[in-house]
Amino acid sequence: MKVLAIDTSNNVLGVALLNETTVIGEYITNLKKNHSVRAMSAIEQLLAECDTEVKELTKIIVATGPGSYTGVRIGVSIAKTLAWSLNIPIIGVSSLEVLAQNGRYFNGLICPVFDARRGLVYTGLYKQEKGIIVNKKEDQNILLADWLNELSQFNEQILFLGNDVVMHVELIKEILSDQAVIGTVSLHNPRPGELGIIGFQKTDSVVHELVPNYIRLAEAEAKWLEERK
Repeated sequence: MKVLAIDTSNNVLGVALLNETTVIGEYITNLKKNHSVRAMSAIEQLLAECDTEVKELTKIIVATGPGSYTGVRIGVSIAKTLAWSLNIPIIGVSSLEVLAQNGRYFNGLICPVFDARRGLVYTGLYKQEKGIIVNKKEDQNILLADWLNELSQFNEQILFLGNDVVMHVELIKEILSDQAVIGTVSLHNPRPGELGIIGFQKTDSVVHELVPNYIRLAEAEAKWLEERK
């Protein structure tokens, strides 16, 4: 079995090739560049380096969001096209869950964060239990200040992960003080290899039923609906 994992949901572009026991190869960058012109070439380059032909793939795993609306759509579209054309299974995974995997050795709660502008964040709460990252509070779009006040009720340290955490460190420390632990730089990039490993544990989806998980409506769509109430 050879599985391709794809994550374009944020600035990090990640692609991995793996099987049940080995991450065969990973391609990852953290750049503010258009994934639409880079993702397919990254996939092609990775498969070539790993001496793997597209027809050898047996499953596609993709990060379905939340994150950048455009980024999420790019990854999901590529994944669905590959799965449909190859007639192989597809699996969608929360982008926040992928990032939370980087905290698997932390003895406390894990809080992945993507900035959503205007004081809002995409976030959730996870914890390692018997070697598995478990969701403790569902992924959501929420004002960071409100979220931090919720977290202050827990009697545990909380590890914050994500490249956007640096934008909010001051507020995090102001509300949570020593309860907050900020992940090191190397822990802030979601890893496509981890995405693939999570996907092995999840149920296959019907290709045409897999959709992005934006959590909230795009601003233009929200305004359009509001005008038509």
